[in-house]
Amino acid sequence: MGWQPTYQSEARIYAAYILKNFPNAKVGILYQNDDFGKDYLKGLKDGFGDKAEALVVSEQPYEVTEATVDSQVITLKASGADVFVNISTPKFSAQAIKKAHEIGWKPAQFLNNISVSIGSVLKPAGFEASQDIISAGYLKEATDPAWKDDPSMKDWAAFMDKYYPDGDKLNVFTVYGYSVAQTLVQTLKQAGDDLTRANVMKEAANLKDLVLPLALPGIKANTSPTDYYVYEQMQLMKFKGETWERFGDIIEGKVGGS
Repeated sequence: MGWQPTYQSEARIYAAYILKNFPNAKVGILYQNDDFGKDYLKGLKDGFGDKAEALVVSEQPYEVTEATVDSQVITLKASGADVFVNISTPKFSAQAIKKAHEIGWKPAQFLNNISVSIGSVLKPAGFEASQDIISAGYLKEATDPAWKDDPSMKDWAAFMDKYYPDGDKLNVFTVYGYSVAQTLVQTLKQAGDDLTRANVMKEAANLKDLVLPLALPGIKANTSPTDYYVYEQMQLMKFKGETWERFGDIIEGKVGGS
């Protein structure tokens, strides 16, 4: 079963926003040259539909073995792109944001959700360089000051201190893993005393409007026997100052790909 919104669903959310707000955009794309990056890329182009060829002016892949993506960012700027879609993992996301700022390239920027960590991506890239970046979220971000007094985030921090003291609280995947585990807890509660594989799977496919503590407000988890994807909702957000500011409605993104 899937859990997070699919890469293609997320990419289509960005595509829809670009089509509405930047209809004459020149889109430059940085993407990781593997299944992860290509999946996002497909979702983005599918979202653009028959306008993809006209909108996309440059696609720059990178390998995970590369030291930096500086050359790709320079090439993207040279293409004349005024919209930058950054499909990369945290290390390379930070590099790309920082490099774009250093060379004076000021496109509208879109950043994939796996790299939204303030502590491990945006702060190293530089807050000045990160202003107005747009992404989409479904979970609270541990290093976002917006959640510093949030009771559920305090519970997560206490859990980390007790059970995973060596864990990296800057790593978004600690929040992710914690939330996946809570989904399993709810599934087991629904299964009751019948913990057979068949019944656990049945209940895993029977989650109804589950609100997890670390989900963004308004985001609910749902599954059914014909829809195994736990999360299909996201909300757009823009980086302002030192925090993410959510905007717009909760978006339902239907699944396409993994």
